[in-house]
This record gives sequence, structure tokens and C-alpha cells, in this order.
Amino acid sequence: MNRFTEPYMRIPEEYKQKMPFYLTYPMTNVYQTEKEYERDMERMKELYPKRMKKLLAYVEEECDKMEYEGSMMYDEYPDRVLLYKTAAAIYDKAVPMQNAERKERGRDRDVLDVIQVLLYDEMYRRRGRRRRCCRKWW
Repeated sequence: MNRFTEPYMRIPEEYKQKMPFYLTYPMTNVYQTEKEYERDMERMKELYPKRMKKLLAYVEEECDKMEYEGSMMYDEYPDRVLLYKTAAAIYDKAVPMQNAERKERGRDRDVLDVIQVLLYDEMYRRRGRRRRCCRKWW
């Protein structure tokens, strides 16, 4: 692939002999690419079933609370027990029941599994976004 054929690398005719310094190391537009990823993800979230959208709102709210420097969300190996507790807390907020009824029946395992999957997926997305956009260059 010839790197000079890329649209952002088109060289004006007067510079054919000598390339200007700012074109020697082209910077990719990372933030524009990231915005496109986010728009695509939002379009895909619109296709979720109504119940999953409601659960996803609780998951996103919890992930917003966990998005700070040093959070367990950004650990190299997140703790399985803490993630389960987080999913259980989301379940308790998302599925309102009386305490006596919950003690009697317990949690609905299928809904809890869906919440865990949504939580892990959202954490994966945010970790990837942080890795791509917020890396330190020194």
C-alpha cells in the first residue's frame, strides 16, 4: 500500500520534490474514530429489547460511578467477587421487590446473568476506550 495515496496524505504539486515536516508523521484522528465507534454502539443499543434497555441504564449508571483513576474497572485482572457484588447491587436496584419476597424466592438467576453480561460488556468497552484515547505518551 502506498501511503501517499491515502486521502489525508495527498501532497500538493508544489511539494512533490520536498515533503513538509508536518506530513512526514501523519497523525490519525483518534477522537473522530472514537466518536464513530460510539455512534455505532448507540445505534446497536437501539436494537436491544425494551427490558434490556432498562437494565442497561442501571449498568451504565453504575459504570459511570466506577469510572475514575484506580477503579477496579481498570484493573488488569478485575476481581470476580466484587464484580458479582456489583451485578447483585444492580439487580437489587433494577428489580424492585419486597425484602420478605426476595428472601423467600431469592434472585432470578437468568436476570442476574444478563446483568453480569451487560456489566462486563460495558466495562470492556470503557476499558478499550480508555486504552485508545487516554494513554500516556511519556
